[in-house]
Amino acid sequence: MCTGACSKFVAIALYPLAAVSIICNIILFFPDFSTDYTPRITQEVKYMGGLVGGGIMVLVPAIHIHLTSARNCCANRCGMFLSIGFAALGVVGAIYSMSVAALGLSNGPTCFWTSDKNLPAHYLSNSDMWAWCQLPKNVVQFNLGLFSTLLVCSILQLILCLVQMVNGLFGCLCGTCGGKEVRERE
Repeated sequence: MCTGACSKFVAIALYPLAAVSIICNIILFFPDFSTDYTPRITQEVKYMGGLVGGGIMVLVPAIHIHLTSARNCCANRCGMFLSIGFAALGVVGAIYSMSVAALGLSNGPTCFWTSDKNLPAHYLSNSDMWAWCQLPKNVVQFNLGLFSTLLVCSILQLILCLVQMVNGLFGCLCGTCGGKEVRERE
């Protein structure tokens, strides 16, 4: 596969992952799809791992990587070299999003049960404890679904950005396919 085509594949795959990360993080601010419990959201939601890390810090590299794959733009050695740096920014964003999502899953949601605290650390393996959260209703399932989605998205973003770093290195050292296509047409 040509390095330009690989860049295009990576960029197009990063767009929906960044969008899902942003949407999940925004939805996490509204447990039970209500604004009544917004003051009680978990700290990990306030870190905005999906919005900043998996969203903006991945979306910016995705745009540059997509431009790198364009024929008359940056599809040259310099553009591929720059895509390595942008992909590294995406790696940092994905790691941040992954870390926040993992913390959100391990700490559990803040809910009202006997006190206004987090659930015990072993709540994930014991689904009977999920009913302990009285307010907001079903907040454990809500947080579990959204933080799990953020975790999966950030892992995929990390893999794609690492692939682009390797692809950019090959494109920088060996050149892109742009010159080969021109020679084939002549």
